[in-house]
Amino acid sequence: MTHEIFVPFWGEPDLLYKTVESVLGQSDPDWRMVIIDDCYPDDSVLAYFAGLDDARIQYTRNATNLGITENYREAIRRATSDFVTILGCDDLMHPNYLRVIKEAIRRVPTADVIQPGVVVIDEFGTQTLPLVDRVKQRLLAPSSKDGIAVLTGADMASSLIRGDWLYWPSLTFRTETLKRIDFRDGLPIIQDLALLMDIAFDGGTLVHAPEVAFSYRRHGGSASQKTLLDGRRFRDERAYYRQAVELARGRGWTRTRRIAKLRLMSRLHAITELPGVLRHGNRAGLQSTLAHIFAV
Repeated sequence: MTHEIFVPFWGEPDLLYKTVESVLGQSDPDWRMVIIDDCYPDDSVLAYFAGLDDARIQYTRNATNLGITENYREAIRRATSDFVTILGCDDLMHPNYLRVIKEAIRRVPTADVIQPGVVVIDEFGTQTLPLVDRVKQRLLAPSSKDGIAVLTGADMASSLIRGDWLYWPSLTFRTETLKRIDFRDGLPIIQDLALLMDIAFDGGTLVHAPEVAFSYRRHGGSASQKTLLDGRRFRDERAYYRQAVELARGRGWTRTRRIAKLRLMSRLHAITELPGVLRHGNRAGLQSTLAHIFAV
């Protein structure tokens, strides 16, 4: 079946156009892309898509601004293929992306989530590897056997709660899984981790296919960075880790519960962010960061 790619859009139009070009450059032509414009105030976006001559690309605009979570839900509601990618509107698929994904599905037909290999780029498109990504890729990501790594259930949950090494915009999901397991409300900053953990708690399967097939754009002034400075990021993390402890206890997953309770990598992350919060954050950000480091 044709692979569906949804692009929830609110951002820089020029970066969106580069994202679209990266999909057009796929070596496997069997795809359909739907851009869901969340009322971004720039008429040039509509004009750009009106000028494209490719029946595989559909541009739609929401009647009202939904916000990021509801726009993701809108993408999932519209999905009809067996597997779907919800692509970031400033990230880039490499030409081999669909080939890597389809090969992973062929090898692991039960896969619910597929993570291809990722390189990180900055806002200018230059490849970079900040500390957080060195930890993700070199320390937290599982080692592959025969070119692939497979984690299911408790193993998937333990791996992700130790430290989320996935790159959300690069993931391909089994569509039925996304339609069955919804985002948790009240955790907007870490909704991706919470959803992935719920897939794991449901007995889902994660496949890591490390062949590089995606460029993830990390912005210095991104919204996620702002949530570190004002305290929201670590506040949400603490709230979710408490939930994860109880979910793991309910399933008898002792190792997952222990890792969630300790949250060592998350505390270390807070330590590395503390100097920046001291320089650029507010009082709430400092209090939240210190609480994240020291609270039991």
